[in-house]
Amino acid sequence: MIHQPWHVAVLIPARNEETLLPRCLRSILMSAAQLPNFVRREIIVVSDSSTDGTSEIASALLESHGTVLKARVASVGAARRLAADYVLRRHAGSLDRLWLANTDADCIVPPAWLCDQLKLADQGVEAIAGTVSVDNFEEHGPQVAERFRTSYIIRSDGSHSHVHGANLGIRGDAYLRAGGWSGLSTAEDHDLWRRLLRQGAHTVSTSRIEVETSGRRVGRAPHGFADALAAHNSEVLLA
Repeated sequence: MIHQPWHVAVLIPARNEETLLPRCLRSILMSAAQLPNFVRREIIVVSDSSTDGTSEIASALLESHGTVLKARVASVGAARRLAADYVLRRHAGSLDRLWLANTDADCIVPPAWLCDQLKLADQGVEAIAGTVSVDNFEEHGPQVAERFRTSYIIRSDGSHSHVHGANLGIRGDAYLRAGGWSGLSTAEDHDLWRRLLRQGAHTVSTSRIEVETSGRRVGRAPHGFADALAAHNSEVLLA
């Protein structure tokens, strides 16, 4: 059976990320450059309620490689959905050859990030949950790094129970069957993953696909990863 070439879309919500967005986009452009020439690729940045230079920086770095959408939804889930909707409206091919690779504006993806996802997708995997590491712990207490690493459980086979919007890949048809991103301002990643599981999607959770995220103490989403990381400071004080 001859398949259509893959169409890969990287979706990135961003709000006031002018400081960290450049490193994110450069890493994604490098990862996209590793894809075979016949794979279509695009990068969609949704600048949501930004009051800094996020939109302008994204446009300058992406040039012809992507699109910047401006929005005022003030919700990471709604911003992710806007990006996905934009791709889906313009996609003319089969949805089972569309791959939605999601990350965050404060992340750095490795060069093989997209290729590794497509290798699994070519095996019939419909959704992939990867892991995250932290770039530095400068804003935290001295014991937080170790507490994070020991509490972030990875099984011996590389599987895990973590779900991060910063590292989530979904095939287009599975995305639509599950109902897509909700408008949640937090935990939108866990919500979508649960619906994928209920739909019986072929999912893989693997530590072999990892992105590096910022160790900032105050994030953009309430009760998101930054808050979870910051909570380790309280644990240190109570220990």
